[in-house]
Amino acid sequence: MRVRDEQFYWLIELLAYWEGRVQPMQLASICNISRQQASKKLNQYNQQNSKSLTYCSSHKSYQPAEGFSPQSISREAGEYLNWITGQSSYRDELLPCQSLLSPRRSIKPELMRPLIQALRNGRRVEVNYVSINNPDNQGRIIVPHHLVNTGQRWHMRAWCEKSQEFRDFVLGRFQGDAEVLEKSSVRSADDVAWQTSVTLIIAPDPRLDEAQRQVIEFEYAMQNSQLKIHTRACLLSYKLQKLNINPRMLEGEAKVQQLVIVNKDDIKHWLFD
Repeated sequence: MRVRDEQFYWLIELLAYWEGRVQPMQLASICNISRQQASKKLNQYNQQNSKSLTYCSSHKSYQPAEGFSPQSISREAGEYLNWITGQSSYRDELLPCQSLLSPRRSIKPELMRPLIQALRNGRRVEVNYVSINNPDNQGRIIVPHHLVNTGQRWHMRAWCEKSQEFRDFVLGRFQGDAEVLEKSSVRSADDVAWQTSVTLIIAPDPRLDEAQRQVIEFEYAMQNSQLKIHTRACLLSYKLQKLNINPRMLEGEAKVQQLVIVNKDDIKHWLFD
């Protein structure tokens, strides 16, 4: 795919703003060009934008200079996070369409950058985090291993040293500053719920009549009136939320419920409390 200059500049600003650096090899890999071409684009961008980036030889990367003021990006975290999952707005739209976006959740680049650095390099990071169970701002040290988009919001899957277990940390609930610490021996391979694969089996609500059940079967391309969905154990509850299935309550009307879990006993161990 041929990438226009404005698309290059958008990507350069996106990486510089949210990750705090742009490496020529990284840009070359994303855009499927040579390292020399990527370096040329970075220099070209810098010349047209009053040397907004400075080159760091020790890290072989371009970093935001003082007063860096990106012109092509929105500066909203959702733009960066959507790009990570391949839903970037810099791609040409082929068909008119409309997406329902979740409400914006604020996260500062000054906070995002150390979280991304810790995620990339397997480091511990000290952060402040609030939750519904613990609304008071509490400092803790985590070791993130994956970013996860549930379809409703983003969270980091990470080892929590305070609770001594792997947990999900909603990005919008980090507060204050974050400090990257030393490397950790904790890896995603240690996260049992992440490494465990489970199979969710769903079917049309049996209270629907035959014609209504056939509509659901066709919509989800079911085989033998069932659909098997494979997912990581720690993502199971999010998958059910996207399907609008409450595993602990049956809706009063079958037309509202539409889908039911066939193998609830097999998966109940992995559901949220």
